[in-house]
Amino acid sequence: MNNSVCGTSRIVGCTFSVSPMTDQFVQVITEALTSVNTDKVWMHTDDLCTCVRGKAEHVFDVTRAIFAHTAATGVHTVFNGTFSIGCPGDSKDDAYMSEDDKPMNENLGSSANMETASHFSLYPLGSENYMDIIYKEIERAKTKGTLTEGIHYASRLDGTLQEVFHTLEDAFMNAIQSSQKHLVMTAVVSANSPSPKAKNK
Repeated sequence: MNNSVCGTSRIVGCTFSVSPMTDQFVQVITEALTSVNTDKVWMHTDDLCTCVRGKAEHVFDVTRAIFAHTAATGVHTVFNGTFSIGCPGDSKDDAYMSEDDKPMNENLGSSANMETASHFSLYPLGSENYMDIIYKEIERAKTKGTLTEGIHYASRLDGTLQEVFHTLEDAFMNAIQSSQKHLVMTAVVSANSPSPKAKNK
């Protein structure tokens, strides 16, 4: 039985799936997973998703790079991820928390400027002022110029791949500073979509 206390662990985890809309999806996903430097995170892939765990900067670095490598093929690519920190059921196993802070996949090349859209939601679990925390990060995204509209159950971001993932990471890291408890963030990110861009209502 795990006796961890909510909010005490600084291990960040993300379970995610990346979906390239192509008949060659197996090859595209496999090449993306093997092309990204994952030396500073624990990573496991099964038939449902991939899980990465470690320091926040490395978890975001790896997930961003895997999405970028997949989307660089030019096919419509969707990333579905759930980021978490402070989970009371987490363990210290496979944590990779002794790594330094230097990201290993900072250079995304031309993919960094790819047009990208995202829906994201923050869940500051166990925080009585959770709506204040959420609204604060929505306002922060507005100042970055990436927040384009609020939708049912989420907020929409638009911008380059680098800008969108930076907004996601910034929102996550600032929200956990406010709550110091269990924080969950869900994110759907899309690139190369053939659908017309949604208009604000």
